[in-house]
Amino acid sequence: MNLFSRHFFLLLWCCFVSVYANSVSGLNHDGLALMSLLRKWDSVPASIASSWNSSDSTSCSWLGVRCDHRSHSVVSLNLSGYGISGPLGPEIGQLKQLKTVDLNTNYFSGDIPSQLGNCSLLEYLDLSANSFTGEIPDSFKCLQNLQTLSLFSNSLSGEIPESLFQNLALQVLYLDTNKFNGSIPRSVGNLTELLELSLYSNQLSGTIPESIGNCRKLQSLSLNSNKLSGSLPESLTNLESLVGLFVVNNSLGGGIPLGFGKFTNLETLDLSFNSYSGGLPPDLGNCSSLKTMAIIHSNLRGAIPSSFGQLKKLSRLDLSENRLSGTIPPELGNCGSLMSLNLYTNELEGKIPSELGRLNKLEDLELFNNHLSGEIPISIWKIASLKYLLVYNNSLSGELPLEITHLKNLKNMSLYSNQFFGVIPQSLGINSSLLQLDFMDNKFTGEVPPNLCHGKQLRVLNIGRNQLQGSIPSGVGGCLTLWRLILRENNLSGALPEFAENPILDHMDISKNNITGPIPPSIGNCSGLTFIDLSMNKLTGFITPELGNLINLEEVNLSSNQLEGPLPSQLSKCHNLGKFDVGFNSLNSSIPPSLRNWTSLSTLILNENHFIGGIPHFLTELGKLTELQLGGNFLGGEIPSWIGSLQSLQYGLNLSSNGFVGELPSGLGNLIKLEQLQISNNNLTGTLAALDKIHSFVLVNISYNHFRGPIPETLMNLLSSSPSSFWGNPDLCVSCLPSGGLTCTKNRSIKPCDSQSSKRDSLSRVAVALIAVASVVAVFVLAGLVCMLILCRGCRRDLGIEHDAEIAAQEDPSSLLYKVMQATENLNDRHIVGRGTHGTVYKASLGGDKIYAVKKIVFTGHKGGNKSMVTEIQTIGKIRHRNLLKLEDFCLRKDYGLILYVYMQNGSLHDVLHGTIPPQTLEWSSSASAQSSLVAGTLGYMAPENAFSTKKSKESDVYSYGVVLLELITRKKALDPNIVEWVTSVWSSTEDINKIADSGLREEFLDSNIMNQAIDVLLVALRCTEKEPGRRPTMRDVVRQLVKRNASIRGKRS
Repeated sequence: MNLFSRHFFLLLWCCFVSVYANSVSGLNHDGLALMSLLRKWDSVPASIASSWNSSDSTSCSWLGVRCDHRSHSVVSLNLSGYGISGPLGPEIGQLKQLKTVDLNTNYFSGDIPSQLGNCSLLEYLDLSANSFTGEIPDSFKCLQNLQTLSLFSNSLSGEIPESLFQNLALQVLYLDTNKFNGSIPRSVGNLTELLELSLYSNQLSGTIPESIGNCRKLQSLSLNSNKLSGSLPESLTNLESLVGLFVVNNSLGGGIPLGFGKFTNLETLDLSFNSYSGGLPPDLGNCSSLKTMAIIHSNLRGAIPSSFGQLKKLSRLDLSENRLSGTIPPELGNCGSLMSLNLYTNELEGKIPSELGRLNKLEDLELFNNHLSGEIPISIWKIASLKYLLVYNNSLSGELPLEITHLKNLKNMSLYSNQFFGVIPQSLGINSSLLQLDFMDNKFTGEVPPNLCHGKQLRVLNIGRNQLQGSIPSGVGGCLTLWRLILRENNLSGALPEFAENPILDHMDISKNNITGPIPPSIGNCSGLTFIDLSMNKLTGFITPELGNLINLEEVNLSSNQLEGPLPSQLSKCHNLGKFDVGFNSLNSSIPPSLRNWTSLSTLILNENHFIGGIPHFLTELGKLTELQLGGNFLGGEIPSWIGSLQSLQYGLNLSSNGFVGELPSGLGNLIKLEQLQISNNNLTGTLAALDKIHSFVLVNISYNHFRGPIPETLMNLLSSSPSSFWGNPDLCVSCLPSGGLTCTKNRSIKPCDSQSSKRDSLSRVAVALIAVASVVAVFVLAGLVCMLILCRGCRRDLGIEHDAEIAAQEDPSSLLYKVMQATENLNDRHIVGRGTHGTVYKASLGGDKIYAVKKIVFTGHKGGNKSMVTEIQTIGKIRHRNLLKLEDFCLRKDYGLILYVYMQNGSLHDVLHGTIPPQTLEWSSSASAQSSLVAGTLGYMAPENAFSTKKSKESDVYSYGVVLLELITRKKALDPNIVEWVTSVWSSTEDINKIADSGLREEFLDSNIMNQAIDVLLVALRCTEKEPGRRPTMRDVVRQLVKRNASIRGKRS
C-alpha cells in the first residue's frame, strides 16, 4: 500500500471514530456540567433522574432547565421545592450563561460554591430555605448584573461582606433567618436601586447606618430580631417610598424621629419590643396610607396623639405594654377602618370614650391592665362585628346591658377584676358561639345564665369570686367543649350537675360555695381532668369511686366538706396525682394501702378526719412526698422508726391531735429538709434528742405531750419566737450556758434544767378549780352544741308550735306563775337581780326555801326576741342534766315572755369571777351557773368578726369561751379593760403569768407545777381568742388539751 493510500485510510478511520463518538455521547458542555452536579447530590427525585438523560445532545429539555434557543446554553436552572439534598458542586460555575438560579426549599448543604461568581450574567439567585453553611463568598462582588439575591432561611454565618454592596444593580436582598453577626455594612447606602432589604432574625449588632437614607427607592426594610442598638437614624425620614418598616425586637433606644409623617406610602409600621424614650410623634397621624401601626412593649410614655384619628385606612393599632398615660382620645372613633384596637397594659385612665362605638368594623378591643373607670358605653355593646372584648384588670363598673346578648359574633369576653355588678343577662349565649367568658372577681349577683354553652364552642367559663346564687345550670355539666371551669367563691347552692362525657375538660374549681349533696359518679366522665377543687362546700356522702377513672388527675382538693366513709381504693389508678387534700371532713377507716400507686405524690393532706390505725408503711414508697398532714385523726401507736426514710419531706409533717405514744424515733433526725413539724396534742414521751440535728425548721409545735429534758439548741430560736409551741410539757427545760450561749430569762415559761422545783403532795385548790372548771365547762359546751343541733331539728314538731305562736301557761290563782307574779308585784324593778342581752331577771320568794328566778324577755324593739325565747324553752325544757337549771314554767304573751327557774343561791359565774361570791366556791359541783348572757353577741364576749354581722359560728363560740377562761384567770371583767387585748399585750411583751393572773393566785405560783398549769389554761384562752377565726382551735381540741392536763393533775395527786 503506497503512502497516499495509508494517509487516506487513517483519515477515514478518524472520521469514523469521530462520528461514532458523537453518536455515543453527543451531550454539550453545559449538559455535562449539570450531569456532574447531579452525581454529587445525595437524594434526587425520580422525576429529575428520569428527565436528565446523558444521551441527549443538550440539557434544554430537562426538567428545571431552560436554554438559549440559539446557543443551547443553559440560562435558567429552577429546581425549587424538589427536596434535593447534598452539596451544590463547583460545576455550577461552568454554566457561564446563567441568568436565573432558583434552588429554594431543598436540602442543599455545605458551603455556597465560590465558583458562582463566574456566572457574571446572573440576575436572579435564590438559594433560600436550604441548609447552606459558611460565609457568603467574596466572589459575589463579580455578579454586577445581580438584581435579586435570596439566601434567607439557611445557616450562613460570619459578617455580611462589604463587597456585596458593590453590586449596584441589586434591587432585592434577602439575608434573613441566618446566623450573620457583626454590623450592617455602611456601604449599604451604595444600593441606590434597592427596593427590599430583609436582614431579620440574625445576630447583627451595632447601629443602623445613616447611609441607609441613600436607598431612596427602598420600599421594605425589615431588621427584626437582631441585637441592634442606638437610635433610629434621622435619615430614615428620607425613605419616602417606604411601604413597610420593621425593626421589632432589638435594643433600640432614643426617640422616634419626627418626619415619619412624610411616609405617605407607608402601610405597615412595626417598631415593637425596643426601649425608646419619649412618646409618639403626632405627625404619624399624617401617614395617610397606614393600615397597621404596632409599637408594643417599647417604653413609650405620654399621651396617645389625637392626630391618630386622621388615619382613615388604619385597620390595626397596637400600642400595648407601654407606659402611655392620659385618656383614650375620642378621635380614634374616626378611624373607620379599624378592626383591632389594642391598648392593654398601659397607664391609661378615665372613661372609655363613647365615640369608639362608631367603629362599626371593630372586631378586637383589648384595653385590659389599665386604670380605666366608669361604665362601658352602650354604643360599644352595639358594635355588631365585635368578637373579642378584653377589659380585665381595670376599675370599670356598671351592669351588663341586654344588648350584650345580641352580639352574634362574640367569642371572648374577659371582664375579670373590675367592679361590675348586677345580674348577668340570662339569655347570654343564645345568639352567639362563645369561646371564653371570664367574669371573675367582680360583684355579679343572680344566677348563672343557663345557655352559655348554647353555641357548643365554650372553652373557658370563669365566673369565680362574685356573689352568684342559685344552682349550677345543667348545661354547664353537659358542655362537651369546656376546657376550664371556675366557679369558686360564690354563693352557689344545690347539687353538682351531672357531667356528660367530656375528655377535654382539664380544670374544675367550684370551691368555697354552698354546694350540697354527694359528688356525682358522672364526674368520672370527665376523663381529661388534671385539677379538681371542690373544697369548702357542704358536700356529703362517700367519695365516689368513679374519681378513679380520672387517670390524668394531678391535683385533688375535697377539703372542708362533710364527706364520710373510707377512701375508695379505685383512687389508686390516679398514677399522676401530685396533691391530694381531703382534710376537714369525716372520713374514716384506715388509710388504704392501694394508695402506694401514687408514686408522683408530693402533698398528702388527710388532717381533721376520723382515720384510724397507724401511719401506713406504704408511705415509704412515695419518693416525691414533700408534705404529709395527718393531724386531728384517731391514729395511734408509736411513730414508726422508718419515718426517717421519708427524706423528701420538706414543707411539713403534721401528726398533731392524734393518739401517738412512745418516744420520738431517732430516724426522725434524718428529715434534714423538714421545715415544719407538728406533733402537738399526743401522748408522746421521752426527750427531743431526735430533733437536735435538723437545722431546717421554721416551725415546730410539740405542745401538750409528755416530753422531758432539755430543748435542743437547734430549737431555741423557735422557742423564743413561738414559746406556746412548747407548752404543755412541764418536764421540758432549757439548758443555761454560763457564757456565749443560751441564756435564761426570768420570764421564760420553760424552766431552767438546773432549777429545783418544789414537790408537793397535792395541788392547790385554785389550780384544781381552774383546770376542773375549764375542762368540764368545755365538755359541757361541746355537748350542749351537739344537743342544740339535735333538738333544733325537731323543735317545731316536738312542741307543736311555730316561732310566732303564742304559748300560754296556766294562769289561774293556783298556778306557779300566778304566785310568782304576785311575789314580784307584777315584776316591780326592786325585785331585779340581773340583766342580760335579751332579758331581765327577777327574784321571787314564795316563802320558806321556795325561791325562783323569773327571766323576762321583751319582744318589742328586739328583733328575734320571740324566737330567742322559744329556742331557749325548746332547748332547756328538753335537756336534763345535774349541771343545768331546770325549767319550771313559761309564759308567752304579745310583748314579752317569762321563763321560770329555781333560784340558785350561789349566784352566777359572773358573780364568782368578780367578787360577789367568794372565790373558794368556784367549783362545778357548787352549781355556779354560767348565765346565758355569756354567748356570742354579748359585748365583751362577742368575737371581732361578729361586730358587724349577726351570723354566729363555731369559731365565735370558741372566742366567747376563751374570754370566760381569761376571766377565770385574771378575775377581770370582759370590758374592764378589753380583757383580750390587755392579756395578749402583756403576755407577748413579758410572758409573765404573775402580771396577768389574779393576785390571790401568786402565792400558789411558788409551786412551778401549779404555775405551769395556769399557763396552760392561759394559752388555751389565747388560742381561743385569736383575731383570725381560722386560727382558733376547735372545741374538740380545747377539750382534749384541758382534759389531758386535768388527767395529768389527777395522776400526780393520786
